[in-house]
Amino acid sequence: MTDLSAPPSPAPPATTRAPRLPAASALAPLGHAAPADDPADTSPYAFPDGGTWRTEIPSVEGPEALATVFKEAGRLDVPIHRISQGSGIWMLTDTEITEMVECCAAQDTELCLFTGPRGTWDIGGATRSDSGGAGLRARGQEAVAGCVEDALRATALGVRCLLVADEGVLWLLHRLRMNGTLPADTTFKVSALIGPVNPATYELYERIGADSLNIPSDLTLAHLTQIRRVSRAPMDFYVEAPDDLGGYVRMYDAAQLIRRGAPLYLKFGLSRSPGLYPYGAQLRDTALSTARERVRRGRLVLDLLARLGADGRMSPPGARLPGELRRFPVPERSN
Repeated sequence: MTDLSAPPSPAPPATTRAPRLPAASALAPLGHAAPADDPADTSPYAFPDGGTWRTEIPSVEGPEALATVFKEAGRLDVPIHRISQGSGIWMLTDTEITEMVECCAAQDTELCLFTGPRGTWDIGGATRSDSGGAGLRARGQEAVAGCVEDALRATALGVRCLLVADEGVLWLLHRLRMNGTLPADTTFKVSALIGPVNPATYELYERIGADSLNIPSDLTLAHLTQIRRVSRAPMDFYVEAPDDLGGYVRMYDAAQLIRRGAPLYLKFGLSRSPGLYPYGAQLRDTALSTARERVRRGRLVLDLLARLGADGRMSPPGARLPGELRRFPVPERSN
């Protein structure tokens, strides 16, 4: 267990030029210069490889969409560290999962599949009320068991990253990882739909087993700095969020997101597009067209970072582990 007072992850290598603020040279003569960055707001943390940011393409629903993503990424020269799926492990056959595992391994990219079932799809009526009820969380022992069964099945097929939308499920999966039931190198990613909105909750998720945490895209830059004062666990951040997560487009914030939130995954979501979950063949055309456009959105963000001189310090291809994080002690056995 690591203390935050210990030295942070290795500092990334120095870049050849300092990043600039958008339109700085044009605005300064007009008396509209932006204030200089406060060094105290810069995250002191990095991934174990020294990088401060990685990339993720979300909502890749099956082998055909995955192949589409990699084809478009090759055409547009978009590096991808992680692919994530949203419909759930239980919506894929063993053959489909195996094909996705092998395809990602060939591209040196991490594959992250969602554990299910989840509250928004079961018979609980509260999720359809104005309050949203408990959201994606697993309702009852049966749903918890289904999530764990998904995890056991996926890891047996070679998946090493699991998306989780319930705190209790996360804690159970972490305990199974610690006792050897799940592979020790399995990582757990917290879903955006239960993502923490304050430092205390963020730290709690890290303590119960989270290896990266999707925070809502409406958090301010100052909120990222507040989180980094208590935790070094990697952030996942939708630079463009789907409509059901707000539809925010924060491309011009990308450089500051990295500076304040590192280590951080830039997620290239897509607003103004139909929902895909749970995915099936009836949504094939939408799944493939949105897969291509997510990659294109990634290229737009990478180009913007390059123009600002903020594109350095990306983790090398194939990097996936989060580094040493702080955990609660795991009981050896239940009472």
